[in-house]
Amino acid sequence: MLLQCAPSVTAWSLPSGRPLAGPGGAAPPPPCRFAKQGRRRTFSRAIVAAGLAVALLAAPLAGAAWAEDRSPAQRQTLIDLAYVLGQSHALRQVCAGPADQFWRERMQGLITAEAPDPFFDARLKEAFNTGYASAQAGFPTCSADSRREATKVAAQGRALAAAVAR
Repeated sequence: MLLQCAPSVTAWSLPSGRPLAGPGGAAPPPPCRFAKQGRRRTFSRAIVAAGLAVALLAAPLAGAAWAEDRSPAQRQTLIDLAYVLGQSHALRQVCAGPADQFWRERMQGLITAEAPDPFFDARLKEAFNTGYASAQAGFPTCSADSRREATKVAAQGRALAAAVAR
């Protein structure tokens, strides 16, 4: 498996240090718990639109820029985007079930498109895993709060994807 859950959460912020809205304090993620099998919840049109926006904005990256050619600020934006993709993956899985790999596949596409050096590759994966663990710890079950958080995270992802595409 390319990406795995991080063992613990150390902070409720993006890797760049920008604060992240969420429950106060940090705690190790609880065991994975999912909504009842057979009761899959559908995501709002905003979530689907966010997914399409990220996919469409990330597609030009395949030939546009290699990670090594990016400035430090652009590399940090990619790390922040990886963190948000991890959060999106956890929030989507909590409602759709463990078989849903939509955001993990987008992260793999980002890594493939950027072709990062081994050090930056590890940083991107660490950011994804940390985002996954933080969302999983904060929202272990599918609820109205987890769906609201998914919408908020999708907006962050759209903004970061737009910044990467510039």
